Amino acid sequence: MKTKDIAYIALMAASISIIAPLSIPVGEIPISLATFMIMFTSSWLGWKKGVMATALYILLGCIGLPVFAGYKSGFVTLFGMTGGYIIGYLALAFFTGLKVEKSWFKIVNMILGTIVLYLIGTIWFMFLTKMDLMASLMACVIPFLIGDALKIICAYLLTLKLKGVQ
Repeated sequence: MKTKDIAYIALMAASISIIAPLSIPVGEIPISLATFMIMFTSSWLGWKKGVMATALYILLGCIGLPVFAGYKSGFVTLFGMTGGYIIGYLALAFFTGLKVEKSWFKIVNMILGTIVLYLIGTIWFMFLTKMDLMASLMACVIPFLIGDALKIICAYLLTLKLKGVQ
């Protein structure tokens, strides 16, 4: 790996860490810009570097830096109700960063990654809370659909702007 790649990974992990804690509480699952930053990171850097930056962000949160939504940190957060979504960030980074021939297909990758993120996070949430599927979807997915659609569009447009800067 080149020094430039390491620098980009570190820069994007730091960017995620700065943006992700800014959140709006909505029940048990807050609205956070973490997904936007992860989609942008992976769309711009590709899946390998995007997953590495996301994993570094998660590691920073696990060791105690307050980088998770609401300035939370630690393994307590990782294994709490939102932990499935934090782990799901890795899947979001992977799917978003997959190489595609047509740039507009990045949106499809971001949607697929978001679906997998919702799946992992909601199953984890259901396991911990013992809530049924419909109640969990109402708490963890439905309130976030419009915001996540906007994040996908913004991450896509920002990636197009920076394409070639790498």
